[in-house]
Amino acid sequence: TEGPVGCETRCFTVSGATLFTGTLDDGIFRSTNNGTSWDSVNSGLTDLDVVAMVSMGTNVFSGTRGGGVFRSTDNGFSWTAINSGLTDNYVTELAVLGLYLFAGTSSHGVFRSSDNGTSWVAVNTGLTNNVIQSMIVSGTTLYAGTYGAGVFKSTNNGTNWTAVNSGLTSTNIYSLAASGSNLFAGTNTAGVFRSTNNGANWVAVNSGLTYGTVSPLFALGSNIFAGAPGGVFISA
Repeated sequence: TEGPVGCETRCFTVSGATLFTGTLDDGIFRSTNNGTSWDSVNSGLTDLDVVAMVSMGTNVFSGTRGGGVFRSTDNGFSWTAINSGLTDNYVTELAVLGLYLFAGTSSHGVFRSSDNGTSWVAVNTGLTNNVIQSMIVSGTTLYAGTYGAGVFKSTNNGTNWTAVNSGLTSTNIYSLAASGSNLFAGTNTAGVFRSTNNGANWVAVNSGLTYGTVSPLFALGSNIFAGAPGGVFISA
């Protein structure tokens, strides 16, 4: 894709016709031609370790390893830190559900913003582990994958959480994906699990996978892509 050359890319998001990628050490790059060429867009970004990105309307948000959350209102030309109320600046994941923006963190659980990130409040009631590694929205339900306590779901915009781990043999959840009524969880040692009932039960679906560590997962129509140490796997 003609770049970003030499970068470890960690996340992507799309805003309109613009593609963004976050990298370790090199910040954010933007492409307006489907990845043919990339431009560095780091003005105002004080932490160049970008591990999470999401778009919400005309706003683009980035989560960093030590600088918290940054917002751009001008398609990435400039970034502003928006961390009021955020007590953990290591942001591992970002998600959007309706009018709410969510930030998962490395040690303080989930934070929610109702004003485009201007202010944040912790929403951890019911969470028994505050190390958030992944989040996904399916319908009106928010799911969070933790390191050590499995998967949690919230049906009221993060106000309360419930553990949904029946059938999981690994509680270290690296990634989550949704495809129709199917949910998928990638783990650190036990491969991929699927739930067809909103997380109430999970079954392992690893035929063809040669690695137990799966991160990330991505759903495109009926295709599920799994990233593993040995490369990319696909299930149709």
